[in-house]
Amino acid sequence: MDEILTYAQAEPAGTVAYAEAGGLLSSVWLLVAIPLVSAAILLLLGRRADRWGHWLGVAAIGAAFVLGLSYFFQLRGLENKSVELSLWDFITVGDLRVDFGLLFDPLAAVFVLLITGVGFLIHLYAVEYMAHDEGRRRFFGYFNLFVAAMLLLVLGNNYVMLYFGWEGVGLASYLLISFWYGRPSAATAGKKAFLMNRVGDAGLAIGIFIMFATLGTTQYDEVFTGVGALTSGTVLVLGLLLLLGAAGKSGQFPLQAWLPDAMEGPTPVSALIHAATMVTAGVYLIARSNPVFSANSTLQLVVVSVGAITLLMGCLIGAAKDDIKRVLAWSTVSQIGYMFLGVGLGGAAYALAIVHLLAHGFFKANMFLGAGSVMHGMNDQVDIRRFGGLSKYMKVTWLTFMMGWLAIIGMFPFSGFFSKEPIIVAAFEREGWTAWLFGGAALLGAGLTAFYMTRLFVLTFHGPKRWTEDIEHPHESPKLMTIPLILLAIGSVGAGFLLATSVPDWLTATAGLGEQEEGHHAVLSHTVITVLSLLVTVLGAGLAWMLFRNGTATAPQPAGVLVTAARRNLYTDAFNEAVFEKPGIFLTRALVFLDNRGVDGLVNGLAAAVGGGSGRLRRLQTGFVRSYATSILTGALLVVAAFLAVQAGWLA
Repeated sequence: MDEILTYAQAEPAGTVAYAEAGGLLSSVWLLVAIPLVSAAILLLLGRRADRWGHWLGVAAIGAAFVLGLSYFFQLRGLENKSVELSLWDFITVGDLRVDFGLLFDPLAAVFVLLITGVGFLIHLYAVEYMAHDEGRRRFFGYFNLFVAAMLLLVLGNNYVMLYFGWEGVGLASYLLISFWYGRPSAATAGKKAFLMNRVGDAGLAIGIFIMFATLGTTQYDEVFTGVGALTSGTVLVLGLLLLLGAAGKSGQFPLQAWLPDAMEGPTPVSALIHAATMVTAGVYLIARSNPVFSANSTLQLVVVSVGAITLLMGCLIGAAKDDIKRVLAWSTVSQIGYMFLGVGLGGAAYALAIVHLLAHGFFKANMFLGAGSVMHGMNDQVDIRRFGGLSKYMKVTWLTFMMGWLAIIGMFPFSGFFSKEPIIVAAFEREGWTAWLFGGAALLGAGLTAFYMTRLFVLTFHGPKRWTEDIEHPHESPKLMTIPLILLAIGSVGAGFLLATSVPDWLTATAGLGEQEEGHHAVLSHTVITVLSLLVTVLGAGLAWMLFRNGTATAPQPAGVLVTAARRNLYTDAFNEAVFEKPGIFLTRALVFLDNRGVDGLVNGLAAAVGGGSGRLRRLQTGFVRSYATSILTGALLVVAAFLAVQAGWLA
């Protein structure tokens, strides 16, 4: 225990060097430019682009995916698989030099393919989903802007470029979450997401300031090479600030409250933000900064703890929700927790977290789009208590959603099994009692995930019909919506095995991700952990099937302490309201009072005194000669009286 809690002395990360981009890779900037130009056209042309703007948005992401694929294959043939393209000097002030450059390496490559590949399918789906919305062209403009910012985030070659994309993602997500700003709930959700992300953004910004103050640079290669010269305390503070930024963007404890409320946006937004892109940005930040996090064991312990707490919180709250999109949102919080658990374990577990991130992009996008398909056929109903029996009416949606469900609960041989089970094994390989603590949390999370996701699946597609009166005959979605579902379902089935057998070796060329830490023997054998994982999954799914196969009550029912707390998000919103919101409102009102009565009162009082005095003096100016003559005579008499008083010695 003492070894874990004691600050670990930072160890040199080794020299990190990038090759200069040449040939086809010298045009890697097009990955960001194409969706950015498309977004500018859609937003600036206005209604003139209404008829064809959505197809331009889809084509831009499709072109970016094709380019990303070609760059990926080009990178495979290079000896140094980390290539850097410097475009121009972005900031040059004194000793601070920030390069406007891009870095294309194995880690960036897999993120580019995920963002553009899954993003293209979501864009295609959105063409039909948003067909009857008057703002469809504006929606695709924001969508393209979001993708461009996300690509800049993962392609930047320094922390300032990452922050540039980071803020762009935050802006675009605000615009997309509050897209239907006429709804008060959507406007509030957008503001909540924006403000909570600002907390994390401030931490990331201060971390970048510390890099420049201690290392004199923000370039990835120079920071990673120089981190070994920092004291353990500096590394700890720097890592905690980076973690704060990552937790805000990825919806991790204690900044997770904004993510479920973001469901107020259109369903394609939920799929893009909560499956393939924005929520994975925090995982990318920690994976990219792995030389920093690997230099301090206390820092790794904090990351693992955040992941473990969040994955269990997401499971408990998700099991008590009845809104289909909110259940999926809390499952995203939980699954990102698994990824944080992986990157916190360090060593080979970094790659395992990235594998789960990629697999999650497929099955979670599949399930969000499937939820949108259900809503499309059920008059935008989102309450799973009012579904049931939809498997007969929506065959494609049912089958594709089933693939995502089996993947997310980690059932063999679906993708979730190959991506999540290795993280559970790695958790059991920690040293000492923490192996049981974090391994047990990961194992418990697997069982809870199986329970609440099976509850969602059964209540939506099976059991008796519990539809509202306005729904007579649910219908399957058009082909433009079901084709992306089928493709994502195929990824949900097979992507895990392919990724688990190829991505770890591919990522070894990324700085720090190929370094193996001295491992510990697992407290349980790999076979036992695998069997336990499958066993708790089957038990969780079986329990949910038994409880909900005959439907559920359509109105809220009295519940115990735990369920009541879960329905209220474990009182995290109440805590934020009591500790931050209400004191903030009180402080704001106090400052307004001080400003109105203090600062403004002083200024206004002085102005009133001058105005009142001048008003009284103005009354002496009557315009009559006799009044002025009397005033002169009075003044003269006063002067004479003063002289006489002096001569008489009265004023001596």
